[in-house]
Amino acid sequence: MALTISQPAHAIMLAAAHRAAPHEACGLLLGSASRIEVAVPTTNVAPDPARHFEIDPAALIAAHRAARDGSGAQVIGYFHSHPNGLARPSATDEASAARDGRVWVIVAATNDGADAITCWRDGADGFEPLSYCVVQG
Repeated sequence: MALTISQPAHAIMLAAAHRAAPHEACGLLLGSASRIEVAVPTTNVAPDPARHFEIDPAALIAAHRAARDGSGAQVIGYFHSHPNGLARPSATDEASAARDGRVWVIVAATNDGADAITCWRDGADGFEPLSYCVVQG
């Protein structure tokens, strides 16, 4: 399945990763099953944010509540950064995954401009890579 990411959402994820470094950035992905319309950075409340991420539970609950009552977009997944420059799921990501079919975007932002973004489906058998394209709007 190909995923579409709006250019503003793409830019927000990269900016969040650069701002958070050397810690991991994290946030919510809002849109539809195959399109990320909005990326919402959240506070990383992990005890060790340099090595792990944990989305602020209050932000997560509020987003799900808004989607349920129709005042917000559907939560289709999550994003986080890997300050080590590796844009693939880590062993910690694998252990933390819910296997719920949501999209995970991993951002590897580097100081030399060699930024990378990869997309994954958190499937029953583990992470499956997703192709994507960035579109205006």
